[in-house]
Parts: sequence; structure tokens; C-alpha cells
Amino acid sequence: MSALLIKSFQAAAAVAAFRFVKFAAPAADRSVAPANAATSPLVGVSDSMGAPQGGLADVIQAGLAEVRLGGTVSAGDFLTADADGRGIKCVPAAGEVRVYGAVAQAPGVADDIIPVLVGIGVLTPA
Repeated sequence: MSALLIKSFQAAAAVAAFRFVKFAAPAADRSVAPANAATSPLVGVSDSMGAPQGGLADVIQAGLAEVRLGGTVSAGDFLTADADGRGIKCVPAAGEVRVYGAVAQAPGVADDIIPVLVGIGVLTPA
């Protein structure tokens, strides 16, 4: 993989490898924790090492990375986080802004690790 931007953040909670991470306390500090919803304030994707609580998590914020899936996706799908930080298809929901963190570069099913292009954005309701 060829990431363009990797930054280290203190892990407020243990972070598994190949998962979406969010800011743990956005108003207080820059620490990260596993993302747990399609509305999480995503930071990027953890690398292959993950991080223990209190350790440093290397987070890919732009470029190519790999994500462990939480469901079935197709190449080209926008991905967001499930309750465990795994990648799932980001689908708009009425009255709710959804945050996506990457675009799938290959199809896959739950527990596959697939290549993604990291880029954070939002899907707004119609």
C-alpha cells in the first residue's frame, strides 16, 4: 500500500488493525478510539499494527490503506464504520448526516481485508 499521509495519535482505547478510527474527545484533545457508527467523527484508518490503550496509533489519513470489513461491499462503495470500526457500505439515512472514510478498491465480505482509498466526506439526506 502507498499511503500519502500517516500520523500518530495517542490511543484513548485499544485500536485494532485495519479499522476506522475517530477522535475520542474532539473538544478536549486529539486522541483516537475505534469508530463505532456511521456518524463518528472519522480521522482515518489504523495501520496493520493497531495500538494498545495509551499507545500510539499510526493512522492513515489519505492515500491507499486496508480495511477489515463488517459486511458485503462492492468496489467503488463509500465506506463508513460499523460498531467495531470495520468497514461497511455508507448509505444515506433520512435526517442524518453519514460520514464516510474511504472508497472500496475491491469487493469483499465480512472479515475480508480489502484495499481502500482513504478520503473523508459526508453523505447528506436528500
